[in-house]
Amino acid sequence: MKIVGILNITTDSFSDGMRYLETPVAIEKGLSLAAEGADLVDVGAESTSIYGRKITAAQEIERLSPVIEALRKEGVRISVDTYKPEVMEHVVALGVEMINDVSGLKDETAIRVVQRAGLPVVVMFNRNPDVRAQTTPRDHTTVMGEVVAFFSERLKTLHDAGIAGDRVIIDPGMGLFIGGTESSLMVLRHLETLQQFGRKIYLSPSRKSFIGAVLDRPVEARGYGTLAVEMWAYLHGVEYIRTHEPGPLRDAIRMIQAIEQVE
Repeated sequence: MKIVGILNITTDSFSDGMRYLETPVAIEKGLSLAAEGADLVDVGAESTSIYGRKITAAQEIERLSPVIEALRKEGVRISVDTYKPEVMEHVVALGVEMINDVSGLKDETAIRVVQRAGLPVVVMFNRNPDVRAQTTPRDHTTVMGEVVAFFSERLKTLHDAGIAGDRVIIDPGMGLFIGGTESSLMVLRHLETLQQFGRKIYLSPSRKSFIGAVLDRPVEARGYGTLAVEMWAYLHGVEYIRTHEPGPLRDAIRMIQAIEQVE
């Protein structure tokens, strides 16, 4: 099981926009995430939140490059959250170890970049027509059927494009990417359905809107709810959990493992 720490180098991420925009602050945060127990640090330079603004590939590269270079020198393993093939190509050359594409790796050029790079790639399910989160309500009773259909198509397409199956990690999406609270709870309730694909499962529930809706909590007060969802995911076979707070999650997993290992 791998913990992925979230590092947003953005002006407008829903939880921490502007906090890590300056390069020295971002580097410090990345090192802190690794010290807290993150196996990988997922660095993103464009927010895909509901109010996120699009930036150019050149702007993404400008934000990402010095942070990736500094963290790599310190031995931190890096994933990059991007859907742009130009950015993917650039960060692969910098030595990142994973690509995280919230668009589901649908761009043909991006597919070729990933195929050549030979890196693991996270392919996320998103019900919205754009990469950004939306408040459009969606029918939660159909979401699992849509998830299964999406990954059935994506895995075949990527296999046909020469991307080895064991390199494709599947992410069913959460929150406003898949239709809000009921849809998120439905996906969590039926995580085992994803095991039919024989792929590692990735989940990013941290501080998401559905946790706020269930608990009636603002973003900054969703830590306990986040940890509960993350532990549910761990206990139901999720192998990568992307989180703002690796420390509490690492401790919780260690306790569960200690209980499970006692004879």
